[in-house]
Amino acid sequence: MREFWVASGHHLTRRADHGGLVATPELIMAYLARPELMPPADACDAERHLHASLMADPLRPVSGADIARLADADARENWSFMMNFRDRLIAAPSLEAVYVALARKGAGDLPPIFLSQLCHLILRNALEGCDDPYVLRAAELFYRSQLAALHDGTLLLADAEVIEAEQHAQHDLHSSPLTAMLQPKAFGEMDVMDDENAWTYWSRSDAHAMVMNLGGNAKARAGLCRVIERWISHLLGLAVSVETIASIEDRDWRWFVGLDSEATRIGNALWRGERLESSVAERIVALMRLSFEDARLVDERVGDKPVYLILAMGADKVVRLKPQNLVAGLPLAATANVT
Repeated sequence: MREFWVASGHHLTRRADHGGLVATPELIMAYLARPELMPPADACDAERHLHASLMADPLRPVSGADIARLADADARENWSFMMNFRDRLIAAPSLEAVYVALARKGAGDLPPIFLSQLCHLILRNALEGCDDPYVLRAAELFYRSQLAALHDGTLLLADAEVIEAEQHAQHDLHSSPLTAMLQPKAFGEMDVMDDENAWTYWSRSDAHAMVMNLGGNAKARAGLCRVIERWISHLLGLAVSVETIASIEDRDWRWFVGLDSEATRIGNALWRGERLESSVAERIVALMRLSFEDARLVDERVGDKPVYLILAMGADKVVRLKPQNLVAGLPLAATANVT
């Protein structure tokens, strides 16, 4: 079986009999090694002691008084977040259960990076055994922001962080950062995934250096649909089918889920019957139709009608997919027994 996404840290977790991931001391240690929690050169003795003691025993109890002793206000805030998060991970039956609770009840003041990292871990578990590079590349949208651009009339998505890093290095070479990435002399590793090079994904899955041809490659669009199906099945135990569509032709559409903030805003406008300005309509990256295998699990207001999924880019052309919307936004019946 091929390995991928080693950076997710899935090897630092334990897969339980129920199929979910369970936090381990090794996983907590990986969090403790993050730059945000490493004591800086001017850290007080209390912060150094707290960090050292946790590296020796990642599960040891930490009281409010322990954190209050830290001299720096930012350090106190960081450690409060981390200890609350750690305690939640350890107490839960699985990381999946933590994510579902956060998605449904709101993450509160939990830093977004924690939710993104949880998604990365859980998605790696959900895609265990996947042998389709198109699916894995599409899955990166769930935890990595993407920069969208038209290239030769086709909509491409590239990792925003990779683009930004390269743009800083070569800002004076090209006016468009994504166009720059596609120039062999500028960044030879940024290939557009196709049938000839898809096999190379396995050796660089953690580099996020392949461009997704969402507009021009049916396999890329199908990959996104398969990821959504696996995500919902893994977290909620629901069987759904998803397909991409060109437009919403249904005059009696009952429900939609915006997969990001911009898509939600666009969907609400369409729901109200408003006409979208062309500049706004052009921000739609993908339209999909989701159907439930068992309509009895669906809110009676929707019944056997499909649910439409909208993915969009912001004004800055960045796609910020929120996978938690697929957990909290589906129209499930109150009696539906979902995990």
